[in-house]
Amino acid sequence: MTAPTAPALGPSAPSVAPETLLDGTNRTSDVTVMKWLIRARHADLAHPGVRRWVVPLLCAGIGIPAARDAANGIGPAVPTVLALIVAFCVPLLWRQQRPVLVFALTSAVSSVALALDAATGSEAARIVALLNVGRNVRPAQLAVCLAIAVAQTSLSVVVRGAEQPNEQFLQTPVLAIVQSALVAAVAAAGLVGRVVNAYIRALHERAVRLEVERDQRARLAAAAERARVAREMHDILGHTLAVIVGLAGGAAGLTETKPKRGAETLRIIADTGRGALAELRRLLAVIGEERDTSEDPPTPGTGHPHAGPPLAPQPGLADLDPLLERVRGAGPTVTLHTQGALTDLAPGLQLAVYRVVQESLTNTLKHAAATTTVHITLTTDDTSVHVTVEDTGPSRTPRSPASHVEGRGLLGMRERAALYGGSVTAGPTPQGGWTVEAHFRTTTTPPPPHTAPTEKRPA
Repeated sequence: MTAPTAPALGPSAPSVAPETLLDGTNRTSDVTVMKWLIRARHADLAHPGVRRWVVPLLCAGIGIPAARDAANGIGPAVPTVLALIVAFCVPLLWRQQRPVLVFALTSAVSSVALALDAATGSEAARIVALLNVGRNVRPAQLAVCLAIAVAQTSLSVVVRGAEQPNEQFLQTPVLAIVQSALVAAVAAAGLVGRVVNAYIRALHERAVRLEVERDQRARLAAAAERARVAREMHDILGHTLAVIVGLAGGAAGLTETKPKRGAETLRIIADTGRGALAELRRLLAVIGEERDTSEDPPTPGTGHPHAGPPLAPQPGLADLDPLLERVRGAGPTVTLHTQGALTDLAPGLQLAVYRVVQESLTNTLKHAAATTTVHITLTTDDTSVHVTVEDTGPSRTPRSPASHVEGRGLLGMRERAALYGGSVTAGPTPQGGWTVEAHFRTTTTPPPPHTAPTEKRPA
């Protein structure tokens, strides 16, 4: 009977680096040992037949000298020696499935060999069987098997020592103690091997679980940021549609009295509608169908259709000055340099730039000292907008790119940049500060939305 064991780490398990298993430790020696153990374990599990057959063949090879001596007339006859070698080695083929039974068989064959006074060398099979007992069975069974092995080893030493002269027979107790200690060490090695395998398996499962949880947190954070962006875009589009409705009502009256003025109003409506449609396509291209914001619980002040004033305008670049004043009030010195017609940008793009600056300043307040200086640069041309927020440090708390990737700050900025075909990078400066750079495209053609194709109507 064997004790149930946990599933072994196999080739089909997700690959996890030893550095991850050891929590990114810098102890290179431990990582090297872990790599060797993992490679050996994977090789063993990938080719289980190799170890199954090699070990019995090695034990049989150890018995070749005894067979040669038997052929020369020394000791028992050749058939007896060969039968003992086969009896020792063949059961080892099932040592993994039936460790206790294999140990019992090899112990019985060892007793027969002792009775026949046949030292074949293949008795090492009994040590291999004991090693597998330590690796697979419960401690109580291991203790029983170990007691049998120690007793059998001591008896073998005493019986063979009785044939020696008296002065050598006096050394028998010492020899028996040494060999019994070696047998106990073999059993302990099997037990330690089982513990090591269980430890590696637990580390692997923990590392895989942590990676899954990290990915889940990242997806949840991305979904939350997309929902937030969607609600903000809802406000912008709602405000734009309200303007279109108002202009359409005025154009209806002007068409009869002032046709030229009415035509100009209709062109304004068309331009405004195209801009709103472009914003909507960008939004749908990023959030896809992963979240239905209409199912979110209403939250005051978020721009949700059921929360607060639905047409409240979102902040733009004209609102940067009040934001910078609030940050200056907390201690840091903030400078702003602009270049280009920033106020002519689309409302959604202005909101994205504003949020990037806001999040960067928030990180500065969290991590940098109160005496730091923040330089903000906003530049725009016909095709793109470039944002740079750099603080001079020093840092009050450690900051690393990995910590920001896992948080929502940098993730949210990247989601906003993705709306306009841009990107965001962040990292430390050689002077000890921190820099955030964001790029947005102003002329990006909106990708096709994930919704059903728009129905075309004849003009």
